[in-house]
Amino acid sequence: MRFVFKTSYDQDIDLAKHAGHRFWYGMLLLALLIAPWLLPSYWLAQLTFVLIYGIVGLGLMLLAGFTGLFSIGHAAFLGVGAYTQAVLAGMGWPFPLSLAVAGALSAIVGAVIGLPALRVKGIYLGIATLAFGFIVEEGIARWESVTGGNSGKTVGSPDVFGWKADSPESFYFVCLVCAVVCTLAVLNLLRSPTGRAFVAIRDSEISAQSMGIHLARYKTLSFMLSAALAGIGGALYAHQIRFLTPDQFSIIQSIDLLLMVVIGGLGSIHGAYLGAIFLITMPQLISLGKDLLPPAIGEATGLQGTVYGLVLIIFVLFEPMGLYGRWLKIRTWFQLFPFYRKGLFKRQKSFQKSDRLR
Repeated sequence: MRFVFKTSYDQDIDLAKHAGHRFWYGMLLLALLIAPWLLPSYWLAQLTFVLIYGIVGLGLMLLAGFTGLFSIGHAAFLGVGAYTQAVLAGMGWPFPLSLAVAGALSAIVGAVIGLPALRVKGIYLGIATLAFGFIVEEGIARWESVTGGNSGKTVGSPDVFGWKADSPESFYFVCLVCAVVCTLAVLNLLRSPTGRAFVAIRDSEISAQSMGIHLARYKTLSFMLSAALAGIGGALYAHQIRFLTPDQFSIIQSIDLLLMVVIGGLGSIHGAYLGAIFLITMPQLISLGKDLLPPAIGEATGLQGTVYGLVLIIFVLFEPMGLYGRWLKIRTWFQLFPFYRKGLFKRQKSFQKSDRLR
């Protein structure tokens, strides 16, 4: 088992805790950099979707996993960012500028929904965000002069000051850069006073307020940052699919996003990307498994929803910490073998969430 002895303040604030972190994350980055030359075009497109949904998952993880506020209408922010990017790209705006505006506008919309939602919590907050999602979806469908309505709106290739990312490989690198920048930004945010305030609110609002944390301010800020990341992901999503319709940002999409962070592992940055991998690969696995099932089951219309529901029930009952929690247990088993005890993680349930996910 690894023990890290810190001898300087620089070592204490370093993102990589030890040389093993630097090695494995460096290998992961190297694999992502050479992926366009190793993967077929179809799987490269799926990896691009993983990066896009990972960015959206970071925003929802910041809201739900680190602040404890659940949103069932998060696809609305995704739609705001996507349509903002589509409109500005059609007007000839450079991609970095239109991406920043898409994130900023989504953040403003997040503040609009965050302020009224401060008076409610739990299931009532979920209902409020759900209603907001329906309003945005209907507004996109009705505002035909800007969004194209139900007829849809086409989106061109990103234009980065004259350089067009018009190939799958070039756009993949654009998404990779955005994902790395967003991940580093969230990591640094979480170890700042603002991030610690988010975690304190999640663990106990009464304790956080007693320590001088302004609940309304930090909850609204969490909504804004979460919506901004969803808007950035929506802007990339618009360029990836090239054609937008209002039904792409419905309640089903919001449930998929919430399912993504729950299965990935609430309260962990890794969980956002693990959940994105699950969300993208699960339909592929279901399609492959249809041939192995009897026709009455494999050709049923609700097969995918049934599988998603069963997977969610299994995770809630047997692995509430998600995929990342399962990886923590596997890693701990190898570190402590042969002294690992089965009840180790059961005892940790008495600790705060911030003590369990390290």
